[in-house]
Amino acid sequence: KARDVIRIQGLRVDCVVGVYPHERHRVQPLEVDVAMTLDTRRAGQRERLAHTVDYAATANQIAFLLRSCRFYMLETAARALTRLLLAPPAPGERRARIQEVELRLTKPFALAGHGVPSLQVTRDASDVSLTHEKKPFGTVDILDETKHVGIYRLNLAPGGVIPLHVHRTMQESELVLGDGLLCQGKPVSAGTVFRWPKEAPHRYDNPTDAWQSILCVDSPPFIPEDEVEVEGEPADVRPLPPFIASRRSPPSRLPAPR
Repeated sequence: KARDVIRIQGLRVDCVVGVYPHERHRVQPLEVDVAMTLDTRRAGQRERLAHTVDYAATANQIAFLLRSCRFYMLETAARALTRLLLAPPAPGERRARIQEVELRLTKPFALAGHGVPSLQVTRDASDVSLTHEKKPFGTVDILDETKHVGIYRLNLAPGGVIPLHVHRTMQESELVLGDGLLCQGKPVSAGTVFRWPKEAPHRYDNPTDAWQSILCVDSPPFIPEDEVEVEGEPADVRPLPPFIASRRSPPSRLPAPR
């Protein structure tokens, strides 16, 4: 059995992470090193990205979760990130299954120069068992939930629609995982990030013949009665650029959450 390793080293993300009051009101740098074990033999033979892991897309997803979730503990961040990476590919997602993840999270300035704290964990695919829910638009994968935040993968079937709706309690951030979706009636590309203000009407349409997925963060975790369908026009909310430039995008950086 092949045990090839793809590494992303020295990924620095400015985010909120920590339990102390002063850490909840400002961003600080968090350094991420990740090693992903998988089988790259088909990718090496066929020279297709679909048979391996796109490290730019993976870095974007890591940064999106760290910036959107505002984790209280490194242990919570590590759990969420490893569950994301080890989850089976979404319906329609073309990538190899990751067998094992070794993740190190480092807070370089947490001890004001008196030391550098970090957490390193190792998890394999057998540690991840997802809950799946059927929805009118397709399915939802529950990647992780704590008392503060929920992380979900929304999978729109061909022709699927998430109708115009608002949230009055939850703060919601979403990262589009594939090309082909319409958001607010306009095409959006993979890596696009939306942060939806409360009461901002938004919708998604999948006009393609393939499944399309969205990585979604709700704070607090998803409240069914807070998904309120509305009529009228979608909100004029501008997308944020991806953290890491993909092979199709110009260089840009994702702003830290306010």
